[in-house]
Amino acid sequence: MTYSNWSAHMLAPSLDDIAEIGSAVLARLPQQFLENITEIIIQVVDFPDEETCRDLDVESPFEILGLYAGIDLTSKSIMDQPSGPDVIFLYRRPILDCWCEGDDSLADIITHVLVHEIGHHFGMSDEAMELLEDAALSPANTLN
Repeated sequence: MTYSNWSAHMLAPSLDDIAEIGSAVLARLPQQFLENITEIIIQVVDFPDEETCRDLDVESPFEILGLYAGIDLTSKSIMDQPSGPDVIFLYRRPILDCWCEGDDSLADIITHVLVHEIGHHFGMSDEAMELLEDAALSPANTLN
């Protein structure tokens, strides 16, 4: 099955389906990034929790497609006490709404969200995140 042509007669993609697409996206990222995200957990849940929405000052949980929860590499110190692994959350329902309302494939939306959140881990600028996303979405790396 191709992720860009998810058939309308099928059930909505599950948490596991979103995780599978996310894993495929990760596999297409440049090796130097993969080597530095081994400690990050990718977690797919339906929605951000109420505390996250409150902390980000959003009115609806549909406003957030993903979130990096951790300390970016530019802020970490060897003197820091371990506080657990960094986590990238992918929010399934908002991602599906974005997909249904737009022209991008589900894989492209997940790629955008995942690359953006990984970018936060690295402390990257928006411009650098766009370059990484372009590399992940290049025709040679398609999920279609």
